[in-house]
Amino acid sequence: MFFSRQQRRNPAYRQGFMEMLTVAPGIAAWGLMTGVAMATSGMHTPEVLAMAILVFAGSSQLAAIPLLGAGAPLWVILVTAFCVNLRFVVFSAHLRSYLMHLPRRQRLLVGYFVADLTYFLFIKRYPVPGTTEAERAEQMAYLAGNATINWLSWTGCSVLGVVLANYIPAAWGLGFAGVLALTGILCSLATSRMRVLSAVIGAAVAIMVYALPLKLNILVAITVSVVLCMVLESYRAPSVQEA
Repeated sequence: MFFSRQQRRNPAYRQGFMEMLTVAPGIAAWGLMTGVAMATSGMHTPEVLAMAILVFAGSSQLAAIPLLGAGAPLWVILVTAFCVNLRFVVFSAHLRSYLMHLPRRQRLLVGYFVADLTYFLFIKRYPVPGTTEAERAEQMAYLAGNATINWLSWTGCSVLGVVLANYIPAAWGLGFAGVLALTGILCSLATSRMRVLSAVIGAAVAIMVYALPLKLNILVAITVSVVLCMVLESYRAPSVQEA
């Protein structure tokens, strides 16, 4: 298994597993359609299967697949995947205080398994890092159970989508379940005016420049949203200090 026997025996492991299980159908449906998209993108089957298992990042996969199919330059594909996954830098920075007591090998393992819903459910349940050994063990067990079902749902159904690509029509629209799951996360995390503003700016810019080739509207939207919000934040900070 992915995590230690001690973690799996902790009651928090089951709690994390069961809480993620409630949203796993949406992740599974999204993973299934991502597998179908990869299988029909023109990539070779070994490459598709390797991507389904190793690249545990659904948003960047969906962003990169059309670029690969269109023969986009490598730098465009890498930059797009990098920008789409920038949120994981924020996740990692926030989780640092929760994980620094672990050896580097275990931190790298957790870094691979942490995804959007994993992070959100974990932080929602444990807003403050544990201070005792028992608290830390409970938190890591919960995260392990949470990540296990999330990885199995996504990866298993991605591989299934690759295998059944010729039998699952895109018209079913199963991938929309994943969109709904991420929309729920977005709404839950929009807890401040600045976060709402950044989401609105990003969405508006992405729509305005949708006609750009090679999905470059995603890069433009992310860049504009981040830059504008950083500028607004810099102007707001002095006023807050003066007050």
